[in-house]
Amino acid sequence: MNRKEALDSIKANLENENLVKHMLATEAIMRALAKRLGEDEEEWGLTGLLHDIDMELTGGDMKSHSKLGADLARELGASEAMAHAILCHNPAHGIPLETRLDKALFCVDPLTGLITTAALVRPDKKLASLKVKSVIKKFKEKGFAARVSREQISRCSEIGLERDEFIQLGLQAMQEIAAELGL
Repeated sequence: MNRKEALDSIKANLENENLVKHMLATEAIMRALAKRLGEDEEEWGLTGLLHDIDMELTGGDMKSHSKLGADLARELGASEAMAHAILCHNPAHGIPLETRLDKALFCVDPLTGLITTAALVRPDKKLASLKVKSVIKKFKEKGFAARVSREQISRCSEIGLERDEFIQLGLQAMQEIAAELGL
């Protein structure tokens, strides 16, 4: 599997542009994390890119979301490790996070939403002007982006990063692809 095949499959399965942007943001952060942690950047990036490929196919039903996604990823040539990370990133299944890849995807997934929402409340609505301290402040405001799981983000400690360092890495990764994200 390569990135072009993964993107082609995403475009064939998803119409929601914001969901695609979320997947691109997840890919960018996963690649940055892999680089930082000495892991396989391609494997981690593609896992992030594909993690929500089934969201529209399952109608957003969290009981089936990620089960089909893991199967679709396997069909595209994803490793079993990638498919497992995709499967267990959805907490509705209660599947334990076993590997560093599993844990990384689990905590990156909600981080993209926090960062995106923090950018969208800025006057210019751009990632370029967003500072880490602003994202951290928004993280602490329970009512801000209330659906974003702070608990999931905080589990970044399980992959060896403190929360603030993790947020900084995520923001920088998303800033690098801001044009693709429309932010």
